[in-house]
Amino acid sequence: MNASMSAQLAPLSEGRWHFQHGPIDIVIGAHGEAAAVKQAHDAAWQRFETVLDELVGELPILRRAITTDGVVSKAHEILKGTIAQRMWNACAPYRAGFITPMAAVAGSVAQELIASYARPGIERAWVNNGGDIALHLTPGQSVRVGLFADLADLDAALGDAYGDSQDAEGLDTDAQCEIGFDMPVRGIATSGWRGRSFSLGIADSVTVLAKTAAMADAAATVIANAVNVQHPGIVRRPACDIRDDSDLGGMRVTVDVPRLSNDHIRTALAAGRRKAESLAELGLIESAMLVCQGQFVQAGRSHRPIFQYSLSS
Repeated sequence: MNASMSAQLAPLSEGRWHFQHGPIDIVIGAHGEAAAVKQAHDAAWQRFETVLDELVGELPILRRAITTDGVVSKAHEILKGTIAQRMWNACAPYRAGFITPMAAVAGSVAQELIASYARPGIERAWVNNGGDIALHLTPGQSVRVGLFADLADLDAALGDAYGDSQDAEGLDTDAQCEIGFDMPVRGIATSGWRGRSFSLGIADSVTVLAKTAAMADAAATVIANAVNVQHPGIVRRPACDIRDDSDLGGMRVTVDVPRLSNDHIRTALAAGRRKAESLAELGLIESAMLVCQGQFVQAGRSHRPIFQYSLSS
């Protein structure tokens, strides 16, 4: 993260706003009374201007693995910022394996900003931080969310620049879901080896619905890592060789996946589904869609599929 440049904002179509500062790239939309919406946008921008500097100040701790040594229960004592504490706490349930708070950074930032819209006069709002989304909904309101099965396809469609995301709403998606006020979902996140963050697995995408955006972000990372199979053609490299400041250090991350047999794909997805189901049982997620080379599975607490899709299995 680099905070040397100043934060930028720009209006988009349909009353949306684009906030950008260093690596943080956000699109925000809100509906409600005009005065309330303006006040909320102003409050969100004021908070956004402080976010990057706040996170950079605590990066040494945020890039450190969360362990089982008891320190995790004292996040508020070692981290000053509310976003940093949220990152740590969202990742804490996964401390038995390797995870750093950075696994929840995008969702935690989105969640911080959506708080500006929880005020009278706002019917619904969303903060999309590079595909990790925080929602605010009031009774009777809902949002429809589109899913891209392959994160590389989304990058290509947007010209590999999330700043062009004002055009994303006109793109054809591979699956959709409707999230209403009565659903226990206020966060959506996607991870996978084709995305902009590193992954240990081979999922083209794993999209998670959870109570909060921070929880969804951490869970998507963990489930995407679990979508895996042994195959000699899968190429992995140390994360630090690709990005010298990676919080994953020398861990080997996926950089290329060949065309796999149906059996390999099903084995990888089954492993990811087992992980997703275990997280659902613990109440850490509500639902997940796992995609690998055109095949997909859903997992979660609901007995009915939440995502309606046009993918072929």
